[in-house]
Formats: sequence, structure tokens, C-alpha cells
Amino acid sequence: MKIRYWVLPMMLAVTSCRVGRDYARPELNIPGVFRTEVKIDTTMSVLPDVKDFFKNQTLQALIDTAIAQNNELKIAIKNIESAQTVLKKVRLNYLPDLNAQITGNHNISSANSLAGIGNEQFIGSRSVEDFSASLGLSWEIDIWGRIRREKEEALASLLQTEEVKRAVQTQLVADVANGYYNLLMLDRQLEIARQSWQLSDSTLAITNAQYRVGEANALAIKQAKAQLELTRQLVPQIEQSIAIQENALSLLCGNYARKIVRHPWESDEFSDVAKTAYAVSLLSTRPDVHAAELGLRVANARVGIGQALMYPALTITATGGLNSFKASNWFSVPGALFGTVAGGLTQPVFQRRKLKTQYEQAQIEREKAVISFRQSVLQGYAQVSDALIANQKLDEQSKAAEKRQEVLQEGISAAQILFRTGMVNYLEIITAENSYLQTRLNVAQLSREKAGAIIELYRALGGGWK
Repeated sequence: MKIRYWVLPMMLAVTSCRVGRDYARPELNIPGVFRTEVKIDTTMSVLPDVKDFFKNQTLQALIDTAIAQNNELKIAIKNIESAQTVLKKVRLNYLPDLNAQITGNHNISSANSLAGIGNEQFIGSRSVEDFSASLGLSWEIDIWGRIRREKEEALASLLQTEEVKRAVQTQLVADVANGYYNLLMLDRQLEIARQSWQLSDSTLAITNAQYRVGEANALAIKQAKAQLELTRQLVPQIEQSIAIQENALSLLCGNYARKIVRHPWESDEFSDVAKTAYAVSLLSTRPDVHAAELGLRVANARVGIGQALMYPALTITATGGLNSFKASNWFSVPGALFGTVAGGLTQPVFQRRKLKTQYEQAQIEREKAVISFRQSVLQGYAQVSDALIANQKLDEQSKAAEKRQEVLQEGISAAQILFRTGMVNYLEIITAENSYLQTRLNVAQLSREKAGAIIELYRALGGGWK
């Protein structure tokens, strides 16, 4: 009972002696708005849900499949489960260790040894037996807060793995969306290539007819055939790209390579999200930014742990059980009962600078984590600004390209009429056809880039995690 008088003051020390500083977020000085030329009165502080952001239902089904079956995402989930087990273990560090032990010894001393002579005199035999069954308790009192810092580290590590999983999922959604719109663009370009093939074939037929009546020469036929082969070459090239993109998208969805069913997007599919001004506070929902901050919390906790290891450790031990020199009296109570209680302070003195080096390295790692956190915020701000500017400028480029396409379409119709009547030569018609083909392909490419900029905006804003 007297033990209470020296144990209780030590217990009070747990709440009064802690080392290491509590976490405080570094000053970031984030601008009030993203850099963009879009001037809108209202700002959105919450990113729409993925199914509100991407309205194409076929794409939504692909995203659901990818989230359910993607193997990289499954690995991220397993990392969370692993971190959860570590946290469960650390939470029990406040409790004492308890071990059970049963031992039996049989010792025969030499007849010429001091122990042998003594045993002969006192117990009449050089053989000594000892039987013991005991419970041993060891309890480290968390004077300096090391165990608390270990708990902080484990909890921050768990939350960090959850943020990493969210970052993987956000990137997965963006990759699936990019792959899907790549397929739609390639489908459109394949359609354009086949139409241009037919147009070039028609030009070649007219050139042959003109050659037969002496209105065209052999060079004109060669040029028309070369243009036909150029457009014909595009078809298998685009078909190859389609197959490769389908294979990549199948892999993202956790499936073997196969054909992907898709439906063209509507022209206003992204109109309500591309023209919205988003609040800078959305950066805090980016999983990578949050993960970087949690990494800083982990580093801060490790500094506290490293500092606490250089201070004295108070450990209380207790052992109790049954002990006897004879097996027949082993469990004789109360004669076989024994117990011991002890407490001790252990102060590291010289360990070849091991603990101080660990502490200094932990401080350096915390400074690196601060830099990484600030960099993640800077990067996030830049990426969102890039996506907002790209949305605006690509819209302007797309409108100009569509107008050019309209002009060239009118020009190609007029050129074909003039070519049939011999008022323009074969070089002019081939040049017109080639310009029209390239412009149509460019319009399809710009439409894809506009979708890609909006997808990048979704990813840069963190995927809408609350």
C-alpha cells in the first residue's frame, strides 16, 4: 500500500511534463482569387459531385466500374487497412505489458563446488529443483508525452493514407474521363477521315475524266492519287489509336482489353461548370494538399518522439505467482505465493550520439514537410488557374476554328464546281481539300482539349472531397 505515495506523483507528471510543440499550420498567404480573366460575381465554394460534374451517363457507368474494380485503388484501400492496424496498436501503448511464465529448473552442482558443498549441508543433496508460475507486469509511465506523440503520428498517418486513396480515386476519375473523351474525338476524326477519303476519291475520278478528254495531264492524276492515299492512310492510323485507347480504358476499369461502348457528348455538357468562378478555399479539399499537411503533422509528432527519447523513462514492474523447490508443493497456497514490485528511471547517457542524431534528423524532416506542404498549395493554385485560363482560351480558339471550317466548307463546294468546269486546276482543289481536312481534324481536337481542360479543373480542385 505504501507504493501509492510515490506512484501517484509520478502519474501526475504525465500531464505536466511533455516535450515537443503542438502542430500549427504554417502561414501560406494564399491570394483571395484564382488567376483568371473570367469575371463572375458569384463563387462556388463546393465542387459539384462527380455525377453532376460529368453528365454523360455512359461515362458515369465507366467511372463507377473503375472505382469498384481498379487495382491501384484497391491497393490504396489496403494501405488504409494497414494504417488502421498500426493505430489500434499505438492506442494500447498507454496500457502495461502483461506476460505469463511457467518455468521448471533442475540443477546439479559439482561435489567440489561451494554450491555443491552448501546444498549437501543444508538439503542433503547436490540436486536443486525450482518450479515457478508467474505473471509479470511492466508499465512505462508517459512522463514526456512520447506515447501521445506516437498516437498523433499513427492517426495522422492513417488520415494521410485515406487522403492518398482519395487522390488516387480523383486521378482515376480524371483518367477515365480523359480516355472516354479521347475515344469520342477519335471516333469523330475517323468519320472525318472516311468522308475526306470519299472526297479525294471523287476528285481522282474527275481528274481521270479530264485526262481522257485532254484537259488534265498525268501529273494531275498522280497528285490526286497521292492525296487519296494520304486520306486513306489516316483511317487505319486512327483505328489503331482507338484500339489502344480502348485497351487503356479497359485496364483502368480493371478489365481485360475489350471494346468500349460510348455515346457522343452533348454540346452543353460542361457549360454550367466551365463558366463558374471557384473559391480558393477549395484548395483545402485537394487530397494531395491535405495529405501533405498530414505528412507535416506526422513529421511534427516524430520530432516530439525523438526529443522524449532523450529524457529519463520511468518504468514500473511487478511480478507475482507461485514458487516452490518441490513440484508437490508448487500450487500450495499461501505458502508458494510470492510477489515483487519495482520502479526505476532510465536515463540515456552515451549511445554514440544516436538519439541526438535521430532528433536532429526529425527536425530536418519537419522542415522539409513544411516546404512540401507549401509547394503542394502553390502547385494546386497554379493548376486550378491553368485550367480556368485554358477553359477560356480554348473556347476562343474553338470558335475561331469552327468559323474557319465553315468558310473552307463553302470554299470546297465552290472549288469542286469550278474544278469540274476546268476553271481551277488540280493543285488548287487538292490544296483546298487538304486545308478542309486539317481544319476539321483540328476542330475535333480542340473540342477534345476543351473537355480535357474541364476534366483537369475537376482534378485540380480535388475531386469535390468534403
